[in-house]
Amino acid sequence: MDVLNEIIQNSAIGNLSKGYKRIVLLLFSSIVVMLASMLLYVIVNGSNINFDFGY
Repeated sequence: MDVLNEIIQNSAIGNLSKGYKRIVLLLFSSIVVMLASMLLYVIVNGSNINFDFGY
């Protein structure tokens, strides 16, 4: 946990208040979880998805 706190303190959000840090980390975490779930969906259902690249 000390390493994570050190990384956050030395990053661009290190000077923000605790409330803003929590909001930024929550937003980042939600984006990462959403991308991971979309990747998992494509991996599981990839053979059933039709991609059309026509005009």
